[in-house]
Amino acid sequence: MRQQRNRSHHDRHPREHKEHQENQPSGRGWRLGFYRESKEQRQRMKEMGKQFRPPRKHIYIILVFIHAAIASCWGIAYVIMGAIYRTWFPQFGHGLLRQYLTVFLCFFVLFLLMTLVRLFYAPVRQQMDWFLQMINAMKELSKGNFNVSLEMNKKFIGQFGPLVSGFNEMAVELNQMETMRQEFISNVSHEIQSPLTSIAGFARALQNDSLSPETRKHYLDIIETESKRLSRISDNLLKLTSLESNQHPFEAKPYRLDRQIRHIILSCEPLWQTKSIEMDVELPELTISADEDLMSQVWVNLLHNSIKFTPEGGTIRLRLARKQDLIQLDLIDSGKGISDEALPHLFERFYKEDKARDRSGGGSGLGLSIVQKIVHMHGGEVFAGNEPGLGAIFTIQLPLK
Repeated sequence: MRQQRNRSHHDRHPREHKEHQENQPSGRGWRLGFYRESKEQRQRMKEMGKQFRPPRKHIYIILVFIHAAIASCWGIAYVIMGAIYRTWFPQFGHGLLRQYLTVFLCFFVLFLLMTLVRLFYAPVRQQMDWFLQMINAMKELSKGNFNVSLEMNKKFIGQFGPLVSGFNEMAVELNQMETMRQEFISNVSHEIQSPLTSIAGFARALQNDSLSPETRKHYLDIIETESKRLSRISDNLLKLTSLESNQHPFEAKPYRLDRQIRHIILSCEPLWQTKSIEMDVELPELTISADEDLMSQVWVNLLHNSIKFTPEGGTIRLRLARKQDLIQLDLIDSGKGISDEALPHLFERFYKEDKARDRSGGGSGLGLSIVQKIVHMHGGEVFAGNEPGLGAIFTIQLPLK
């Protein structure tokens, strides 16, 4: 079985989990990026606001209701003023004063009607309750409880609809980040605990004076192997943290990519010759502008991964080519490929398709996460899947600069 392999569908391969590059532009590029982001944000808020606008037929109904209310109030005021004039002022006709008093009484009746409606409907109280709910939800967020959400009641929210929607999205994303953080801590603890347990166990066994020299040497070799494994986990964690902090040194310069890959293949020769693996290499002359040290880590991780899962006497194929404005490298092995269950978990740290065997093989499940991060730093994409009739295939696409 295989350790986790970060693989996705692309072109004719069943690939998935494409992630966009995380850029950090500066200077004029930063201002343009901020302008585009602000424009996209305004457009998003505009589209979101449309969801909370009342339907057009409701607007027509409200206008008709307002006119009907005014007409009703005018009719009531006209009848009342007519009765008053006929009772106490029969000598006066329809003068200007009567019209003024009728208008005044109309608005007074309309005010009374609106007051009754507000007392029955109570929108202000409902909005205040909603504000209190939002304040309580924000307090819960500050305490670390991200399982909160606000109700989407269009009757009382009105123009605050985008705010409610944004708050709920924020709570969901924070909850996902908290879940990822807890899983990461759990995985780190598990991966570190395994070699520490082995080291402690064999160190305790070495205290037995009756052990033979061969057994003692075997135990010491295991302690050394587990110590190196623990050191690799620590180094990979530090490297991944540095890459994700966007503070890792990044020095892009032109260099021959084909020479770099060929040199790495030769440096790994003892590994693939031990398993009698045939290297089928096609590396035309190509120059790329990138960080040579970081890209070297990409090719080393990918090649070691392929060698690890290629059977004895198998074949590893490397195809480097230029496609329009991209440089593409395909690395294909003759192993068993990737299971369908592993594909949804691409690029997850510490993920292993067969944890028992991967633990014995010394893998940590971080190598391909580092590959993905470095490729994204260069504006490229990494895909993986299964090549029909062969095995697993990794595809790296980098912009030609």
